Amino acid sequence: MTYYDQVSEAAAFLRAMLRPSNPQIGIVLGSGLGAVANSLAEPVVIPCAEIPHFPRSTVEGHTGRIVAGLLGGVSVLVMQGRVHYYEGYTPQQVTFPMRVLGALGIRSVVLTNAAAGIHESYRPTQLVLLRDHINFMGFNPLAGPNEPRFALHSGATPHFPPTGLRFTDMTEAYSKRLRALAAETAAEAGETLEEGVYLAVTGPSFETPAEIRAFRTLGATLVGMSTVPETIVARHMGIEVMAISCVTNLGAGMGAATLNHEEVQETGRMVEHRLANLLERLAPKI
Repeated sequence: MTYYDQVSEAAAFLRAMLRPSNPQIGIVLGSGLGAVANSLAEPVVIPCAEIPHFPRSTVEGHTGRIVAGLLGGVSVLVMQGRVHYYEGYTPQQVTFPMRVLGALGIRSVVLTNAAAGIHESYRPTQLVLLRDHINFMGFNPLAGPNEPRFALHSGATPHFPPTGLRFTDMTEAYSKRLRALAAETAAEAGETLEEGVYLAVTGPSFETPAEIRAFRTLGATLVGMSTVPETIVARHMGIEVMAISCVTNLGAGMGAATLNHEEVQETGRMVEHRLANLLERLAPKI
């Protein structure tokens, strides 16, 4: 069975489980942010372990299930957790869920993550809207045989026609339209959303102080271990992308504290209700 066939089978399974619902927006929740799924009305919960070919998360703070329901009156599909390259998965397995979202016909996705803030003005619990990224993961999930049929699933939007091209344009990886809507919605909720540049590393070790200094020199303001592969694959499928980082800690060497995953999860839990409120207001506008 080909990779394309596996994606199609997983999408068909979910489509049958979700009928008659037709999710319009996909949301991926990062470390410690999983409770956002509790905001959904009329939820349908599907463990990822039941979905054919779906990778399973091994990281604490990533529940490993899909929750479909209504957010702000809009049908959404929420991935409560994700898998990462550092868990031993291949780039294709890491981005398999995004391929399935595209195969379901979802045209807009909101990616969230827990990230280290490496800009001097950032503070833990701050939400930052991504305007761009730097891929330091050492791989690109589009490497290998190109499958143009993936683009046929997602359909065109006025903002991002699907391409399915091997050489996917990344000039506007993160949609200007969605960023403007997010900033507008945040302001209405009394929230300020700065824009930043996310640098992705493979992990799972945290970065050294020297690496953080180097990343800041390159123009990065956030660093994390996810999101970028999903964004690249989404753009290959013509899916519009918005991404929000929750600053869970400052980068190594920017404070006296040592870094640990428990702190990341705890800080995520402190902001997940703010994030849920923002997404609930934003969904109808998307």
